[in-house]
Amino acid sequence: MPINPEIFAAPVADADAPVNLIGMDRDDIFAVLSEMGEPRFRADQIFKWVYGRGVSDFSEMTNIAKPLQARLAERFMIARPGIARDLASEDGTHKWLLDLGDGNEVECVHIPESDRGTLCVSSQVGCTLNCRFCHTGTQRLVRNLGPTEIVGQIMLARDHLGEWPTAERRTIYERELSNIVMMGMGEPLYNFENVAKALKIVMDDAGIAISRRRITLSTAGVVPLIERCGEELGVNLAVSLHAVHDELRDEIVPINRKYPIAELLEACRNYPGLKNSRRITFEYVMLKDVNDSDADARELVRIIAGIPAKVNLIPFNPWPGAPYDRSTNARIEAFAEIVRNAGYPSPVRTPRGEDIMAACGQLKSDSERPRRAAAE
Repeated sequence: MPINPEIFAAPVADADAPVNLIGMDRDDIFAVLSEMGEPRFRADQIFKWVYGRGVSDFSEMTNIAKPLQARLAERFMIARPGIARDLASEDGTHKWLLDLGDGNEVECVHIPESDRGTLCVSSQVGCTLNCRFCHTGTQRLVRNLGPTEIVGQIMLARDHLGEWPTAERRTIYERELSNIVMMGMGEPLYNFENVAKALKIVMDDAGIAISRRRITLSTAGVVPLIERCGEELGVNLAVSLHAVHDELRDEIVPINRKYPIAELLEACRNYPGLKNSRRITFEYVMLKDVNDSDADARELVRIIAGIPAKVNLIPFNPWPGAPYDRSTNARIEAFAEIVRNAGYPSPVRTPRGEDIMAACGQLKSDSERPRRAAAE
C-alpha cells in the first residue's frame, strides 16, 4: 500500500467524551451495552433506532425504559458531522462541506434525478493519487475517514431530505436518496477497512437498508483489493479508466505506474459476481485532444472486450488552474457512437452542480496535513 495507515488513520475518540454510536455495527453496540449488563436484543433495538429511524435523542427510543435512556445519554451520543458550508445548485444538486471536529473538512454531494437520488460520499480527506484532471488530487492526503464519518454523511443527507420513516410514513426511503456512490474525495480502496464497515452498516436491512445493488464503489485501480471488494461487499464496481494506453494513463492516473491497464482489466474480468446483468462501469473523462479521438474509442472497445461493462463518458469539469479542456459535444458524441456500436452502453454524464463546484472531479477542502516536526 502506498499510504501509511498509522499516519493517515482516522482520529481516536477522546476517552472521556461520550462515544458516538454512529459508525458502530450491531456487534460494537452489543459489546458496549454488555458492559452495562444489557442483553443482546437491546443492541438490536438501538441499532434500529439509530440507523432505521434516524433518531438523535435517546428519549425518542420509545421501547427503551426511561432509566436506561438516561444511562445511555450519559455514555453515548448520536452525532452527525457538523456543516461548515451548505450550497445548493441551480440544477437541484446539493453540496455540504462537513466539519469533522478536528480541524478537517470533507465534501459530499446529493444529486437528484427523475428516477433516483444519488449521494456522492467521500472516504478520505484529500487524496494520494494525484490524478491530473481531478481537483481533489491537488490536495494532499490528510487522513482516512472512519466509519462514523462515512456513515454520518449519509445520515446527514437523510436529515436534509426529511426521509427517515415516521409513524405516518414507514417506508425506508422514497427514492430521494436511493443510491450511494463512493466517488467523493479520496480512493475508497486505500481506506478499505473503514469503507467496508460503513457500507455493511448501510446495507443492513434493519437500518439504512440501501441494497448493495444501489451502491457503487469507484476506484482508480487498486488492483490487489478489487477482488476483496467484490467478495466482502458485493457492491457495483466503477473503474476510473480515462485512457487506453499505459503511457497516457501513467501521466493522468499515476497509480497506473504501479498497476498498469492489463493488470487492472484482468482484475475486472475476475470481479466476483460479474455478469451481463451486473456490469462493471468504466469511467472515462473526456479531455480535449488528449484521449478523445476515434482511435481511442476503438482501442477502448478492444481492451474491454469480453468484460460485461458499460462506459460512462464524463465531460471534463474545469477547476481553477486545470491543465485540460473539455472535449466538444460533437467529439464526445462521436466517441460514444463508436462504443455503442460495439455493444456497450455509453451514456454521456450530464455535468451537475458546476456552479457550486460539486461536479465530478471538482471536490476539494482546505484541510491540510500538519507538517511533521523536524528531527532535533
